[in-house]
Amino acid sequence: MIYLVLLLVSFFLTYFIKNYAIKKSLVAVVNERSSHSVPTPHGGGIAIALTWFVGLFYLYFTGEIESNLFYALLVGIIISVVSFFDDLYELSAKFRLIVQSFVAILGISIIGGLDSINFGFFSIENQIITNVFAFFLIVWFINLYNFLDGINGYAGSEAVFLGLAGFVLFGVGHFLVLVVAVLGFLFWNYGNAKIFMGDVGSTLLGYNIAIITLYYANVESLNLWIWMILFGVFLFDATVTLLRRKRNNENISQAHKKHAYQRLNQSGWSHFKVTNYSIGLNIVLFSIVYFVSNVFIAFLISLILLILVLKFVEMKKKF
Repeated sequence: MIYLVLLLVSFFLTYFIKNYAIKKSLVAVVNERSSHSVPTPHGGGIAIALTWFVGLFYLYFTGEIESNLFYALLVGIIISVVSFFDDLYELSAKFRLIVQSFVAILGISIIGGLDSINFGFFSIENQIITNVFAFFLIVWFINLYNFLDGINGYAGSEAVFLGLAGFVLFGVGHFLVLVVAVLGFLFWNYGNAKIFMGDVGSTLLGYNIAIITLYYANVESLNLWIWMILFGVFLFDATVTLLRRKRNNENISQAHKKHAYQRLNQSGWSHFKVTNYSIGLNIVLFSIVYFVSNVFIAFLISLILLILVLKFVEMKKKF
């Protein structure tokens, strides 16, 4: 029952935020990074954030979430608030990075750090190395999720997929809270978007996925690779694009439209088609995780699949 209530809360909050944004002319303007052509209200991520945190508090007071995970996820309030003001006033990149770094350190401290990184034939257990890795993972996940929130339904459907996949694999309530918090917003964003998520939503989702990845990696070290696979569509696209731009001596802080999903859109694919194909690819990745018992073989198969998908994108639109 609580999940239905949260779904309705997200749905109606997004509706009211959309109408308020239109009334106050709070719209996302079209620029060189945009994949949309019409100014559209933004800030729908506020509905996601509010619903998410209400759901977390419910789980905490009913004893359905571990306290360290609850408090680590609660740190996301900081990134949400700062991103809300960034949506309104375009804060400096340096200030955003400082906040992201602070949030990463705080989140890592609360979950007790990353215990180890298991490579199968050996493990890294040096806490300096593992926690430096965890720090960069959080900061990168925050930013890459923001980078890949560029077309209708794309970032929202990824979060819903990860929530459903997490619930099937681990069977706990915070994954369903994530699903319904985003699903209510996605009704207004999928297809012909009436409102955008904005940084307030995308950075929070990136932080949440990072903390969940680290938390479950501490429960079982191999879970780190499972979440890397499940998050593979976003993680692979963002990381490869960043490395290629760096190799080409491009200003990596400058807005661009070179991610795979953007290039598919430029090749003539609609937002709807790109998003639907990404959902299909996510289902394949989940099937690999679910049916291949050896996580490292699953990771290798997934990596080969993502490379082939990137080759397909190259045929449609060169980097």
